[in-house]
Amino acid sequence: MSVSTLPKKKATFMSKSRYTKYCQCPKALWLSVYKPNEAIVDASLEARFADGNTVGDLAMGLFGNFVEVTTHTASGRLDLAAMIKKTQEEMARGTEVICEASFSYNNGRQSNYCAVDILRREAGGWAIYEVKSTTSHVADASLTDKKFVEKVMKYATDIAFQKWVLENCGVTITGTYLVTLNSDYVRKGDIDIQQLFNIIDIKDLVANEYAKVENISCDAHAILEQTSEVNKKIGMHCTNPYECAFWKYCTKQAGLDLENDKATVFNLYRMNANKKFEYLEKGLISFDDIKQEKLNDKQRTQVDCTLNNTDYINKEGIKDFLNKITYPLYFLDFESMQPTLPMWDNCKPYMQVCFQYSLHYIEHEGGEFKHKAFLAPSDGSDPRRELAEALCKDIPQDTCVMAYNDPFEKGRIKEMAELYPDLKEMLMNIHGNIIDLLVPFREGHCYTPAMGGSFSIKSVLPALFPDNDELNYHNLSDLVQNGGDAMTIFPQIKDMSADEAEAARQALLAYCHLDTLAMVCVWEKLKELAGK
Repeated sequence: MSVSTLPKKKATFMSKSRYTKYCQCPKALWLSVYKPNEAIVDASLEARFADGNTVGDLAMGLFGNFVEVTTHTASGRLDLAAMIKKTQEEMARGTEVICEASFSYNNGRQSNYCAVDILRREAGGWAIYEVKSTTSHVADASLTDKKFVEKVMKYATDIAFQKWVLENCGVTITGTYLVTLNSDYVRKGDIDIQQLFNIIDIKDLVANEYAKVENISCDAHAILEQTSEVNKKIGMHCTNPYECAFWKYCTKQAGLDLENDKATVFNLYRMNANKKFEYLEKGLISFDDIKQEKLNDKQRTQVDCTLNNTDYINKEGIKDFLNKITYPLYFLDFESMQPTLPMWDNCKPYMQVCFQYSLHYIEHEGGEFKHKAFLAPSDGSDPRRELAEALCKDIPQDTCVMAYNDPFEKGRIKEMAELYPDLKEMLMNIHGNIIDLLVPFREGHCYTPAMGGSFSIKSVLPALFPDNDELNYHNLSDLVQNGGDAMTIFPQIKDMSADEAEAARQALLAYCHLDTLAMVCVWEKLKELAGK
């Protein structure tokens, strides 16, 4: 990393989010301050931020009565000075639990600020509780699982900064805890927040990070003082521990146009990210650069087809797949939402809850396709029972059912079968007759360069039907053009006006309809390619 610094007279401001951003990438911190418009934050990420606030609000009651010091100015911005003053007053008053407790430690021209999610008084001092909307199992509290420890290290960095600020403000910190959603919790009746959350003591992880804070903080402030852009190459840090909002900006600076150029190492089918960046470091970026490198069979097919502008069709492999399909034939696609908090009984945090399906079906070879659809009421009620009953009614028993990437549909059907014993036999019959339309692509029987190394339906469809506007997802309503849109908009419909709600529901129906129509067209294309 090359850094050229130019001190500024204005004091620099460091928050815990800025601190953790610097720890991931100094350039990301600089860009967030000086070029924030280059960040790309999608709607799903914004929804997760909102969910995180909801989780944080709920966790405030974990220890009984509390005082929240959040204060806003007339313009709606956080009033940090007022929050710091209120925190000092509540501590002096003897308040046991203070939420969003705010502190500022000024080191010369360096201002360091943090707000603690939950600050709890205990013998000899105060404990910090950092609330995150991530999940953990009850057993994870032991911190014996290496993968889980790696997962929470990013939070230890965050908490270490908070502890450093508070102790420099004269506050004795006696405990540091991470509060997560309990992935084992199943809602029964009203949400039990004592069961919903796991509290994990991560003092040892925080201690390791705490020793670094002083130096890291000074380095981060130095980045904020410079006016020239930080020079930092893209690498594994771009996605670890968080997806960086400046990825598109930095890849373009590196001479990569990953949206339009599909012939790079970054588009190779299932190539390890470390390996991609190794190639990049060596200057091996294009398919032409890596054509002599060791690749697996599917990657080799991808490179050869792209460089030679040819398609690869294994007719016998496709025929073997098609021979497993019988009539009547149903094409099934679910849409689901994934609420952070369990909304209904028998739900867990982040559980996938289906609210919609589309069915295209054909009774016999040479017959006409028909269509059925289900979209749950938008009143906020649990959609699963009604959907399960409709599915059992709409799909005859012992019928061949096609899905694309079938673990999702199979998983949701199995969950509903366990939830509704009276429907279990019928649902598991459907489950047992599902065939995955992804198979001939995943097994490498059909590849065309336009797929760009991806076998998702959103990549396969335009590759096989490049000029068919009827199959273009971008021609759908802007309200719903992908699964993320569907997941986000459905739970919002209950709060919309009648006209808005109707438009949203029609957009959902059109989107899900296209998903199963797409499968029909892909299946027919496979028959054509195999000469059947």
